[in-house]
Amino acid sequence: YGVLPKPPQPGERKPAIGKRLERWYLSRHLDRCFDRAEEHCEPAPLPAPPAPRAGGVRRAARALARADRPLLLVGSQAMLHALSAAELQRAIEQLGLPVYLSGMARGLLGAAHPLLKRHKRREALREADCVVLAGVPSDFRLDYGRHVGRKATLIAANRSADDLEKNRRPQIGAEADPALFLAELAEVGAGLHARWREWGEQLAVRDAEREQEIAAQAAVEPAPAESGVTGLNPLHLLRGLDEFLDDDAVLVADGGDFVGTASYIVRARSPFGWLDPGVFGTLGVGGGFALGAKVARPESEVWILYGDGSVAYSLMEFDTFVRHGVPVIALVGNDASWAQIARDQIAVLGDDVGTVLASTDYHFAAEALGGKGLSIDHPDEIVPAFAQARVWARAGHPVLLNARLARSEFRKGSISL
Repeated sequence: YGVLPKPPQPGERKPAIGKRLERWYLSRHLDRCFDRAEEHCEPAPLPAPPAPRAGGVRRAARALARADRPLLLVGSQAMLHALSAAELQRAIEQLGLPVYLSGMARGLLGAAHPLLKRHKRREALREADCVVLAGVPSDFRLDYGRHVGRKATLIAANRSADDLEKNRRPQIGAEADPALFLAELAEVGAGLHARWREWGEQLAVRDAEREQEIAAQAAVEPAPAESGVTGLNPLHLLRGLDEFLDDDAVLVADGGDFVGTASYIVRARSPFGWLDPGVFGTLGVGGGFALGAKVARPESEVWILYGDGSVAYSLMEFDTFVRHGVPVIALVGNDASWAQIARDQIAVLGDDVGTVLASTDYHFAAEALGGKGLSIDHPDEIVPAFAQARVWARAGHPVLLNARLARSEFRKGSISL
C-alpha cells in the first residue's frame, strides 16, 4: 500500500537534498523487504527421517546375537518425531536390551520399567560386550567414548555423520534416524532377550543398591551453615517430590547442580515427561518450556525444577503465566550458589569469586507478579508445601516454591561447563 506523504506545513522549509536522499534510501530498502508480504507461500513439507540401510541393520542384529552383555543407550535425537514415541517404546521392549535413557528420552518407558536402568551406567558400559548408541554421541558424557570397553562391539545410529564417528568410530554405524534404526533392528533381532536375563538382573541389583545408598544419604540431617541456619537436604527434598508427583506430571529441567541431583532421584513418568535443557544444560529454558508444556497438556501438572542460578533467567515469565492463566509449579533449589561451578572452582583455584549468590526470597517475586509463593525451610514443611502448591495450581494459579537448601557433596567431582 502506498503511504501518503506528510503535507507541508505553512512556513516549513523543504528538506535538504541529503535528507531527501536518506529518506529515499530507507524507504526503498523497506519496500524491498516487504514487497512480497501479501504473497501466500505454501510451507515446505518436513523431510522424511533418514532410514537405515538394511545391511547395517542385519550386521547389528548378528552382533547382538553373539552378545552376552549388551546395553542400549537412547538419547534425545531418538525423540525428534513425537508421534513415533509409542513405536520406539515397542521396539525397545521387543529388543529386550537393558536400556539407559538420557535427555528427552527420559520417561519413554515410564518410571519403573523392568528394562530401564538408572544408576551405575559407567560400570555397565565397561562390562558390556556390545553397546548400542541410539542418538547418543561419544562426547564428554561418555568420556569421549572411553566409557565403552575397548573389546566391546560398538553400534551407533545417528542422523549426524559427524556425531556418528565423533571421538570413537563404531564398528557398525548407521547414519539414520535412531528411532527407525531401533524399530528395524527389533524386527530382525527379536527373540534374543531370554539369554540376557541374568545380565539384566545383575544391573537391576546394582540399581537397587544405589537407590538404597541415595536413601541413606537423603536421611542425613545437614549440619548448620556458618549463619546458623540448617537448610534442607536436597536429596530428601527431591525424594519427597518423586513420591508426590502424579503419573502424568511433566518435569521441566532448568538448572545445574540441583537438576543434576534431580536426574538421579526424580523419575520421568511418561514419554516427553522430562523436558531437557540439552547437552550443555542451557539455562533459561524453564519458563518457555513450562508454558508450552502446560498449553499442550493442560490436564497434566507441570513442574519446573529451577536452580537458584537459573531461575533469574525466566522468573519474569510468572507475569505471563498469570496473564494467560497458565498454572505451572516451580520448585527452586536455593543454596545461594552457582554450585556446579563452585565445586571445581573452589577445589582447584581456592576461590569462590563469582559463585556466591544471596538466599533470595524468590517466592515473593512470584507473588509480586500475581502468582502464589511459599518458602520451604524445614523438612516437615516439604509435603504440605507440595500439597498447597497443587491446590493453588488446580485453582488456576502459578506457584513458586522456594526451598532453602543445605550444601551437599552428592555430586562432588561432576563435570562443570
